[in-house]
Amino acid sequence: MSKVESINKLERDLFRKEEAAANADPKAARKKAMDYLARREYGQRELEEKLVAAGFEATTAIDAVDRLTGEGLQDDRRFAESFVQSRINQGKGPVRIRQELADRKLSTSLIDATLEAADADWFELARDIRRKKFGGELPGEFAQKARQMRFLKYRGFETAHIQAAVAPHGDD
Repeated sequence: MSKVESINKLERDLFRKEEAAANADPKAARKKAMDYLARREYGQRELEEKLVAAGFEATTAIDAVDRLTGEGLQDDRRFAESFVQSRINQGKGPVRIRQELADRKLSTSLIDATLEAADADWFELARDIRRKKFGGELPGEFAQKARQMRFLKYRGFETAHIQAAVAPHGDD
């Protein structure tokens, strides 16, 4: 091994040791988590995954997020409420919102409670979204009706909401 190769190997080894120490630093993990939380709310599991993706060891990330949760700086309920309201404002239905929250690894009971607490009128929201996309006139032809129903299904509305949105006179 030449001197240059030997020096390069030593530098690589030193860099790996420094990187490993940084990946296990609880203060750095907490700071990074706080940086993420300063931008928006995160679910506990989502924040842990984000820290791991940023290069922190899983145990360090879990410990940092657990401490933030204990201090009330991270709260799954607060995250879920914010998320649900955001998706309702975007015109998303309960099926889609439920799936997106499940993808973020929130408990089913928390998801159900948050959707119920949102107290949204899903029928009216489906009608409004249909009107915004397709205009005030109800679909006359089967193809138009099918297209509008597919759109609302994609948005995450349940069958009853969709049928009410494309029905004459907005009958529920």
